[in-house]
Amino acid sequence: MFAESEQLDSPARITLRAIYHGRVQGVGFRYRTTRLVQQYPIYGYVKNLPDGTVEVVVQAEDKTVLEQFFDDMMLTFAANVADVLVEEIDCEIHFQQFQIER
Repeated sequence: MFAESEQLDSPARITLRAIYHGRVQGVGFRYRTTRLVQQYPIYGYVKNLPDGTVEVVVQAEDKTVLEQFFDDMMLTFAANVADVLVEEIDCEIHFQQFQIER
């Protein structure tokens, strides 16, 4: 009866932030990340940081999707990544797409 005026809350999203260390800038890391992300229902961004690292922030409704994405990231960039720190963060922004940030 009130279906037209009801708004369903969007499902809760899990947000993970990763910082990649190593030879990760100037090697197509951001571009290849955006290509890889197309295989998953995830949103967020990839960004070069001034200290030579790369930040990847991703959201999904299912943590296992994010874990599989990060596993694939490590397979894709094994030769470039010396270390990666992944942490779950609180994020009130619901990203609508995945993009390269500058």
